[in-house]
Amino acid sequence: MSNPAAADPTLAREFVKFSLEAGVLRFGEFRTKAGRLSPYFFNSALFDDGAKLQRLGEFYGRRLIASGLGFDMLFGPAYKGITLAAASAVELARLGRNVPFAYNRKEAKDHGEGGVVVGAPLRGRTVIVDDVITDGASKRESVDLIRREGATPVAVLIALDRMERGGTDDALSAGSAVTEFERTYAIPVIAIATLTDMLDYLDSAADPALATHRAAVARYRERYGV
Repeated sequence: MSNPAAADPTLAREFVKFSLEAGVLRFGEFRTKAGRLSPYFFNSALFDDGAKLQRLGEFYGRRLIASGLGFDMLFGPAYKGITLAAASAVELARLGRNVPFAYNRKEAKDHGEGGVVVGAPLRGRTVIVDDVITDGASKRESVDLIRREGATPVAVLIALDRMERGGTDDALSAGSAVTEFERTYAIPVIAIATLTDMLDYLDSAADPALATHRAAVARYRERYGV
């Protein structure tokens, strides 16, 4: 399954540049949760002040509008997705699309309003907003929750598609975490930028020190990517 609309290369390039300037995207040697030694690291938790969050919301809102996807509301999976959905909703309102948003608790609340869903009631065509898809677990939980509430998940909106396969080195999955999720749920994943966009940015980097990381990222993709 492909995205509802092809990614905007200009928007993707702007986002890679912004992520580097914000210190969210870094190059070097980083041990991943899967135990792999990655030549880059994307840590969305470092979008950690008002100016960065406002700019990040602009990218999410612009990408979602550009997709042409029909949607009625946003959902942010706890915990990172909560802030991302809120920032996206603010930007969409600025762009003239004022839509409700909701998020979930990790544990059900047994007093007050109770339940696990906070914010607007889940209704209609719902976009799940998060940073990346690693193993897809939180997104699967979100899909199940949204459907239980009677709404329809229509897409997952993420910042970066790592285009990386799961599994061990001798038993890698056929597709990436994103393509496996799309295949399983028949729900498109819309990314602001992808690993391909990152490589394209490094190809044209004016900073020689930055450009030197291109070969390591390309080798990593050849081994683990799609």
